[in-house]
Amino acid sequence: MMAALDGLTILIPESRELDLFAGMLEAEGARVWRCPLVRIADLEDASDARAWIARVIARPFDFTVLLTGEGLRRLLAISGTSREALIAALAKTRLVTRGPKPVRALREIGLAPGLTATVPTSQGVGEVLEQQQLTGRSIGVQLYPGDGARPLVEALSRRGAKVFPVTPYRYASQTESNQVADVIRALAAGEIGMVAFTSSSQIERLYAVAAEFGLERQLSDGLARTEIAAVGPVMEKALAAHGLESRIHPDTSFHLRPLVRAIVDAFRSPMGGP
Repeated sequence: MMAALDGLTILIPESRELDLFAGMLEAEGARVWRCPLVRIADLEDASDARAWIARVIARPFDFTVLLTGEGLRRLLAISGTSREALIAALAKTRLVTRGPKPVRALREIGLAPGLTATVPTSQGVGEVLEQQQLTGRSIGVQLYPGDGARPLVEALSRRGAKVFPVTPYRYASQTESNQVADVIRALAAGEIGMVAFTSSSQIERLYAVAAEFGLERQLSDGLARTEIAAVGPVMEKALAAHGLESRIHPDTSFHLRPLVRAIVDAFRSPMGGP
């Protein structure tokens, strides 16, 4: 009996959970082409993060916004011998999460969010905080690398909050540039049936490498002819910025397992698989 995704070659530009995601798809019969586009790395200088940790331990924030699960885990690692003090301080603040990953990271240390964004985006976090009195309140905001969440920090400041941002990790984005260039050529040649994107940094990295190697036209042509799957609204917005869209995405629960289910359902669809 054929597996659900037999005959489908899927590119997964994932790094943090590459093996997990690949295994899920391979279990459904897909041939997985792995390309780790963005590697997460420790900060070269963690002094700002340590200062943020010291601040929250000394005077817990009124609200603490966690945008990524990776960010919370990195803060706990940076805290070192102050780990338990950090957890105790976080327990005294109202925790606000963007999506399921920071919720899982909180659960690992026995905590739970007080507020959760209805839509798992930075804008969604801003919307849930619109219902709160923020003037004069202190808000710690755990960011991810880049400027994607800066509008959230600026919006909270405009509402009169005292905002304390921290970015506890960085992207080592020069990972395997030649491998990424080969993937772009394979997309252009029609060798890949689907691309499954799980973070906005992946599409940005693809376009950066295309520019570096002079492959912009090949990337545009390749993505135009290839089925695109996306994990959630943040990824959809990143695709739209490049004139792209996905037909395949979870309706709710924006993480890997629902994405795999959406891919399987689309490939089985009588409207035609990729």
